[in-house]
Amino acid sequence: MLRVFSDRSMSVYLAATLHASPVGFQRIDFLPEAPEEKNNAEVPVVITAVESRLGGVIAAINSISSNTQSSVTFYIVTMNDTKEHLRTWLMDSKLKNVKYKILDFDPRVLEGKIRVDERLKPLTFARFYLPDLVPGVDKVIYLDDDIIVQGDILELYKTPIKVGFAAAFSEDCDSVTSKYLVRGAGSQYNYIGYFDYKKETIRKLGMKASTCSFNPGVFVANLTEWKRQNITRQIEKWMELDIAEELYSKTLAGSITAPPLLIVFYKGHSSIDPMWHVRHLGSSTGKRYSFQFVNAARLLHWNGHFKPWGRAASYSEIWEKWYVPDPTGKFSIIRRHTETDGAK
Repeated sequence: MLRVFSDRSMSVYLAATLHASPVGFQRIDFLPEAPEEKNNAEVPVVITAVESRLGGVIAAINSISSNTQSSVTFYIVTMNDTKEHLRTWLMDSKLKNVKYKILDFDPRVLEGKIRVDERLKPLTFARFYLPDLVPGVDKVIYLDDDIIVQGDILELYKTPIKVGFAAAFSEDCDSVTSKYLVRGAGSQYNYIGYFDYKKETIRKLGMKASTCSFNPGVFVANLTEWKRQNITRQIEKWMELDIAEELYSKTLAGSITAPPLLIVFYKGHSSIDPMWHVRHLGSSTGKRYSFQFVNAARLLHWNGHFKPWGRAASYSEIWEKWYVPDPTGKFSIIRRHTETDGAK
């Protein structure tokens, strides 16, 4: 049972029945709006902030706000150990007009739904709880922290979502992305890479193993439809079943958050323009795409092991353009021959 409470501080709680104690998300802070609205288009963006990856969040926010005339509100989902560091960084002059609200995520909501090793990354699962994080918002963009936006985020926000569908994703075998792959640089994914098709529970679902999967790091959600279909509870059901039956592939092709979403949204989601999710930039140290294609992309995603703030990242110079140095000195970008705390 989810209950939302409203008061002058605009605090929001998710009341859960885990061990009969309330578990929740609380809006803990927000900056006043910038002195001048860029225009009337309001674009809500949810992004998570982990201490060790905070530079990614800052670069993503800077790239988004710098490339739009719309009024963007960033809902930054984080934990206690990151809040003050985040606030300090966002006070930088380059970010002074950014509108944001910090949301505190309580990991107890995940009890009984994830494995012990997955508890180290609770914010990974925050995307499952969007209606509770941003109550009152009808449509929202969710973004991972290892992205850069080169287009106007309003275009992504305007992605049409078919009536009866709750979200739009970008499929892993879309023709545009595949066309520009450097020959021999990796492969595309499908459902067989995420599920153990030997398990009866999976077979009963009737999902074709050859179905093209999608990446959950960038999506647009219709939260009115999400709530109507009780998507969050559907996702939780499959998380719990996986704990009991080990339904997912032992060699998972992508994010641990993908399998329950792939089940719930099987043949029931709209599509994002492929140029708004050019991904796999972090899958290898080689150049997966031509520079012409990368420069034309509207959104770049370094999903994979090699992050753009790390030593061996591809196309790191593009990411670095949007990085704002950490005023506290806690976060440093790393390059092959030198370590630096600022963009070159």
